[in-house]
Amino acid sequence: MSTTERTGRTAGSSRPRRVAAGRERANPEVGERAQHLFKMLVEHYLAAGDPVGSKTLASTTGLAVSPATVRNIMADLEARGLVSSPHTSAGRVPTHRGLRFFVDSLISVQPMDARSVGRIRGTLDPDMTPHQLVEAASRLLSRVTHMAGVVTVPRPEQLSLRQVEFLPLSGKRVLAILVVNDREVQNRVIHTDREYHDTELTQAANYINREFGGKSLLAIRTGVLDSMQHDKDRLDAIMQTALDMASKTFAEADEEAEYVVTGESNLVESLASVDAVRDLFDAFTRKGAIVHLLDRCLETDGIQMFIGEESGYRPFDDYSLITARYEVNGEVAGVLGVIGPTRMAYEKVIPVVDVTARLLGSAIDYDH
Repeated sequence: MSTTERTGRTAGSSRPRRVAAGRERANPEVGERAQHLFKMLVEHYLAAGDPVGSKTLASTTGLAVSPATVRNIMADLEARGLVSSPHTSAGRVPTHRGLRFFVDSLISVQPMDARSVGRIRGTLDPDMTPHQLVEAASRLLSRVTHMAGVVTVPRPEQLSLRQVEFLPLSGKRVLAILVVNDREVQNRVIHTDREYHDTELTQAANYINREFGGKSLLAIRTGVLDSMQHDKDRLDAIMQTALDMASKTFAEADEEAEYVVTGESNLVESLASVDAVRDLFDAFTRKGAIVHLLDRCLETDGIQMFIGEESGYRPFDDYSLITARYEVNGEVAGVLGVIGPTRMAYEKVIPVVDVTARLLGSAIDYDH
């Protein structure tokens, strides 16, 4: 899209980012004068939040046009679905389709300055564990944009098992302690079909460490465990215990909450009713639909954006989601972004998301 050329080269990055639409739509053909007026209308609306009247546009655009001419142009833009007239005002506001046209064709996204990039880099300390970095990135996005920051945890194929240890708990429960990627320790309480003795668990851990050490959690779950399950009848007691422990441990590890969100309360003031607040917080609590939406963002390189109903997710009909993938060791590891009102400063939020994604991937880099 035309915004591709407008994004520039972001500070701290190796290549420009492409801005992709949540849903690809053909841009309407709008004349140069109408584009100028529409751009001024959107910028005024984004800054003040009020409907913009024809007299205001005629007096501030710098074009030699009368209010009547502006009204005619606005009527044409309304017919194209780019602006609408609230019932309580003679002025107009951009529609979600209009905001999409504005973002795709009319804004110029500037690179962040070196000082701002340095502050983000300083927040994402490479000595943190991956999960700590994800939490820090989410807080950073929320603090800088005053919206909700959301970051998915690294995908299972990015997490390699270094060591596992099992400790018996009361009842039919076992504590699985995973050392992942040398720097992160994860604890999982798993529920078993029977009680296990210390010796059984130690032997099972030794077997898993010997056979699975260095493999990704995803590979252990989907590949090795499946093949072991097929040979279940021929396993000895130690291998059977190892299979039981591994199948529960790595299944539960893969089902861990897949993203961290910070700053949901920043969105409350933009909501019109208690029911809208409840719907929004329910959406964050249930997580499933948001995870599916973020997974869609993994499919496209560059900046991915959903404006209003483009997400296909009703609680976000009045919000925009701006995301970017982050990569670890050259492989896609997750996605981060912000959720905020459709009336946001897109040209300022886009580079923050872009730079944070790049720096998060560099900080998590498992080879450093």
